Amino acid sequence: MALAALLLAGVQISGCSTPTRAKVVSLEKRVTGAQTGNRSSYHRVRRGDTLYTIAWRYGVDFQELAGWNGISPPYTIYPGQSLRLSYPVTRVAPDTPGQEHKKASSGSSATTAKTAPEAKVAARRSSDNKGNLTGQKQKVVDSNLLERTNLVWQWPTNGRLEQRFSNVDPSRKGIKISGSSGQRVVAAESGKVVYAGSGLIGYGRLIIIKHNKNYLSAYGHNRKLLVNEGEVVKKGQQLAEMGKNGAGKPTLHFEIRRNGTPVNPLKFLPRRR
Repeated sequence: MALAALLLAGVQISGCSTPTRAKVVSLEKRVTGAQTGNRSSYHRVRRGDTLYTIAWRYGVDFQELAGWNGISPPYTIYPGQSLRLSYPVTRVAPDTPGQEHKKASSGSSATTAKTAPEAKVAARRSSDNKGNLTGQKQKVVDSNLLERTNLVWQWPTNGRLEQRFSNVDPSRKGIKISGSSGQRVVAAESGKVVYAGSGLIGYGRLIIIKHNKNYLSAYGHNRKLLVNEGEVVKKGQQLAEMGKNGAGKPTLHFEIRRNGTPVNPLKFLPRRR
């Protein structure tokens, strides 16, 4: 009789208890190289980095990189900031009764950056009327760029095609065109200069242009840069003077990337006669 009473009590207790449930905190949309070990999951921002150069270095789309880290245009980042290089990994957390469920944020580093002294100074500057007007004009320019779909490319310089694009060789993400030191390097299409500098190893003095929300082009191994970041350039406008590659030969390295992925420029450039 006593044993039956104990069993009955156990059934009553188990029937009244509420099991702890697990909830998805963040949803992983796809698995990238960051999860599979092909690259580090995070990048620590260094002085001279931009969102575009980081995206270029790791072969990801700059808009996705911004989204993963909660960064909005004009994509300001700060030295020391840690940027996620992939979608957030799905993880589970106990759903504690009475506790508000909080979503994981991929933009925590961006939020921290906003409290940095540099961000406060930038916020004060942005409140200036002149700065606001400039910002409005910039938004219009960026909006117009994003809406362009009918890109018509031209060759970025004259010369002989020295090296073709390869899908399998990581050292051949673009084409190489030989020429003479100092010869003109021009924009293959209209767009906005999002990088002008020498911070990416292997490219020398480099220019990156954003043409719309999908396409970027790059011009490497320049002797002299003639445009600045943020400048809007027209198709055929001179960007730089041709310089020499690592072997000391006057060469232009030219790339086109679609959604962060290198594509064969020869499929976009007009056929030479």
